Amino acid sequence: MIDSPLLERTEGFIGGRWTAGDSGKRFSVLNPATGEELAQCPVMGAEETTAAIEAGKKALRLTPPFSIDQRRQWLEGVRDALKAEKREIGRILCLEHGKPLKEAEGEVDYAASFFDYCARYVDQLAPHTIPEKPKDCEWTVHYQPIGVVGLITPWNFPIGMIAKKLSAALAAGCPSVIKPAEDTPLTMIAAFQAISRHADLPDGMINLVMGPPKPIGDVLCEHPDVPMLSFTGSTGVGQHLIRATADRVKKLSLELGGNAPFIVFDDADVDSAVEQLIANKFRGGGQTCVCTNRLYVQAGIAGEFADKLAARVSALRVGDGMDEGTDIGPLINQAGFDKVRRHVSDALAKGGTLLAGTHPDELPESGSLFYPPTLVTGVMPDMACCHEETFGPLIPMATFETEEAVLQAANDTDFGLASYLFTADKARAERMISALRFGHVGWNTGTGPTPEAPFGGFKLSGIGREGGVEGLFEFVEPQTVPRGS
Repeated sequence: MIDSPLLERTEGFIGGRWTAGDSGKRFSVLNPATGEELAQCPVMGAEETTAAIEAGKKALRLTPPFSIDQRRQWLEGVRDALKAEKREIGRILCLEHGKPLKEAEGEVDYAASFFDYCARYVDQLAPHTIPEKPKDCEWTVHYQPIGVVGLITPWNFPIGMIAKKLSAALAAGCPSVIKPAEDTPLTMIAAFQAISRHADLPDGMINLVMGPPKPIGDVLCEHPDVPMLSFTGSTGVGQHLIRATADRVKKLSLELGGNAPFIVFDDADVDSAVEQLIANKFRGGGQTCVCTNRLYVQAGIAGEFADKLAARVSALRVGDGMDEGTDIGPLINQAGFDKVRRHVSDALAKGGTLLAGTHPDELPESGSLFYPPTLVTGVMPDMACCHEETFGPLIPMATFETEEAVLQAANDTDFGLASYLFTADKARAERMISALRFGHVGWNTGTGPTPEAPFGGFKLSGIGREGGVEGLFEFVEPQTVPRGS
């Protein structure tokens, strides 16, 4: 069992108080690297979710709303809380997720930076008067908090994903009901403990419930006092939320699945592209929606690129995230491990070549979640790894001849979250960027989102944006007030 000063109580948090809920049932949180039970958390459901919504309603202030200065203080307080407890929150994150410790601590810094950004730019939500005077009136636009919001987050970034949502919600003055993934609730509990120690938020402004998705999600979808849900996760769940909230016409912010192409033209800096790909693909063990899912390399440099990439992939160290020198930790669960194995087996059965990694037939059926980083070349469009998101440490490499061919292949997906493009030709880059149907196009970089810029998807990859000034406006309702003389 985990021992931490931030986990003295592994419970939910409603109306400013820790609570184990009413069911008396608990679920186990496991360390994916060792299989050890880290903690048990309460199974919460409809009653606790309803109570959290009621607590949020009590905290919501509309007459007048919380001032800009007050909201800035909240944001700065949460930022400072996360920074003050970075090492311990990072340790907890590492233990329940499996990602390397330095990467986990980096995620805490990343989370804190969203609160910092919103604190610096929260003035954007102040009322403003437009310069024109149509209809002989003075027109003022107010940005009112939308109300109590439901924030549903995945396991792959246990603190990073909630930071994107909660920072903008607090900037808007919205109370929230937060549901973390069952695989990784401890990071959120630790963050709540840190916030309660270091930041001064009104009771009910942030509420935490945990347990199976359906009873909690059903209440958030159906309750009339929750006008908005923000969700990060699979496209299938996002589609369900659209249907489940249709009758109440709720606002949704959805960051959904991806199928990111990584395109390397023959004029690119090969060494730089390889290093960027390694950093991009293997963050979190490849368990991110923005990491490369399909690699396309122009034929003229394909051999050189594959050789250099294979050497780097083979040199990566797989192990417990708490061990110094670990590059890649375990996958989150057996289902994730089995999916990667299936994708590799499918690619090899259809003519792919294993250039780095271990043949799937040589891996254990169960008992270990450490999947070796893998490179398969000779990848074709009919392989599962080209049209499904692998969510693991597999790089499937295909070659291409022309700009037109790779553009068609890259866009041949229902998803449009992230993509990456490597070329020294500015004109070509501009043509490709405008034609790639993805919300994020990294040019000569494999970097993902940042708090300073909006991030979100095209097509089935989602609705709305997180980060940037655009993200600040997700949780407000513009209210227009004309005033006559």
